[in-house]
Amino acid sequence: MRARSNRREEEYLEALYLLWRKDEAIRVKALAEMLNVKPSSIVEYLDKLARKGLVKYVKYEAITLTDEGARVAEAVYKRHEALKKFLMTFLKLPEDIAEDDACSIEHELHDLTVNRIVKLMDFFKENPQALSALEGVVSAVYEG
Repeated sequence: MRARSNRREEEYLEALYLLWRKDEAIRVKALAEMLNVKPSSIVEYLDKLARKGLVKYVKYEAITLTDEGARVAEAVYKRHEALKKFLMTFLKLPEDIAEDDACSIEHELHDLTVNRIVKLMDFFKENPQALSALEGVVSAVYEG
């Protein structure tokens, strides 16, 4: 299993990051809606993240990510996006299924596995010609 933060913490951080990218001031209500949980659950967890120095949270005020919180949240988001892209590219999954599956597996895979997928997808992003060479092979697998 993973040595880093727990699944719930990563889910909260990823949601905070997505909301933060839209608007640097995050509200409890928006976070609760995104995570589909009660606002009281959000407040309890925000207090925990604030004690860890990942968010700045004062009751009835906007939530902000600290520099460290933004760094961690961005890494969680990057892993998620790499897994989603991997599933879409190499398994030819539709985006909605790849999104759901990336959410399910990103918190369960070993760090080494996730890091290698991220590295592979970064390589293909920097070398699109290499990905183009593989796309025909990948398509043939699923068409046959």
